[in-house]
Amino acid sequence: MTAENSGNSAKPPLKVLLCSPRGFCAGVVRAIDSVEQALKRYGAPVYVRHEIVHNRYVVESLKAKGAIFVEELSEIPDTKAPVIFSAHGVPKSIPEESKRRNFFHFDATCPLVTKVHREAEIHHKRGREIVLIGHAGHPEVVGTLGQLPEGALTLVQTEAEAEAFQPRDVSKLAYVTQTTLSLDDTAGIVAVLKRRFPDIVAPHKEDICYATTNRQEAVKSVAAKSDVLLVLGSANSSNSVRLAEVGLRSGAQSYLIDDADSLDLAWLARASVVGVTAGASAPEVLVQGLIDRLSQSFEVTVEEVDAARETVTFKLPRVLAG
Repeated sequence: MTAENSGNSAKPPLKVLLCSPRGFCAGVVRAIDSVEQALKRYGAPVYVRHEIVHNRYVVESLKAKGAIFVEELSEIPDTKAPVIFSAHGVPKSIPEESKRRNFFHFDATCPLVTKVHREAEIHHKRGREIVLIGHAGHPEVVGTLGQLPEGALTLVQTEAEAEAFQPRDVSKLAYVTQTTLSLDDTAGIVAVLKRRFPDIVAPHKEDICYATTNRQEAVKSVAAKSDVLLVLGSANSSNSVRLAEVGLRSGAQSYLIDDADSLDLAWLARASVVGVTAGASAPEVLVQGLIDRLSQSFEVTVEEVDAARETVTFKLPRVLAG
């Protein structure tokens, strides 16, 4: 061990269990690359409707390169500059408004979110009423609701709401979900729907995305062996918030932090094993920064815990891929 200070006090040992996979998923990589390639090809500014992904570090980094983030298209002046829609997806009214204003726009919506949109459209064409399992107000949910006429989808957030839901016709019913939900919470809601409506049509393939699933499974494994779980991610990141919740349920004191500067060392006063992960929109540089911060106060050993291997990649929007 090395001395912590001139008083020759040794640093206490700390084992860090590093979740794998962690951090960026394929949809986030595609979205960030879309903004960076647009800046490289067309120059600043590039306008982005909503945060391209929900991570403060990423957004601030792109702002420094010339991206301008807005919440609504009405905030953008008449311009020839590129306009990009975020990874979370948008209601159909947004590209329609963009076309009316002659914006040069392209869509960085995650393909797995687009899959949910297409599923909902197919169910609607087949005359089914659709339950959308998700969190009210989240941009992905707003975007999915905005794919179809009002009333075509009903948002259900809890098992209690699933119990109370009254469909127009139990024989014509389907459900889709937000891609970044808790696996366990969603399973409970789905179980209620299937018990009440045995003929409800499920997605052909799970809507909760591979990255959300893999990161939650990694956290379950690591949190069960840890005293404390540290999740790098922003508070408005649904998948990051879910990781902290999963860690708490799995037996570790769990904290969601933006970066190493947000760490309170008092949380680790009685800890000998700390789990570390990062939400799907949090870059690896934040993980390294946290380990460096821990190493200032502890004699750190790092063990990577592999839960799954990810090989998924997504192509850039066509206008940027050439």
